[in-house]
Parts: sequence; structure tokens; C-alpha cells
Amino acid sequence: MRERDDELLTVVQVMARLKLGRSKVYDLIRTRRLRSVTIGRCRRIPASAISEFIAGQMERAA
Repeated sequence: MRERDDELLTVVQVMARLKLGRSKVYDLIRTRRLRSVTIGRCRRIPASAISEFIAGQMERAA
């Protein structure tokens, strides 16, 4: 199922999609390898940022 590029995901949703733990997702955000936005006290990750992250990982692996 293709996601809307403008969909904002929670950290928990990103953890499930990338099969990573909470600390690793926050580490990717902190090191700016995964784009995110803060809305109030909530951290949200655009669905397009996940696609960009995966594409970057694939390029680095090649």
C-alpha cells in the first residue's frame, strides 16, 4: 500500500515500519538522517522522509 507523501507519522509508527527501536529512531532524527517536525511537544515524521531514508541507505549499500 502506497502512503500519502504528506502523511505525518508518529515515532511508534516509524518504529513499526522500519522495524527499529525507539532509541534508534530518535538517534536517526537527532543526527538528521531522518527528517521530522515538532508540533507542540509531539514529534512527527513525514511519510516521504521514510522513503528518502530507505533510498539513501540503498545508495550507501551499493
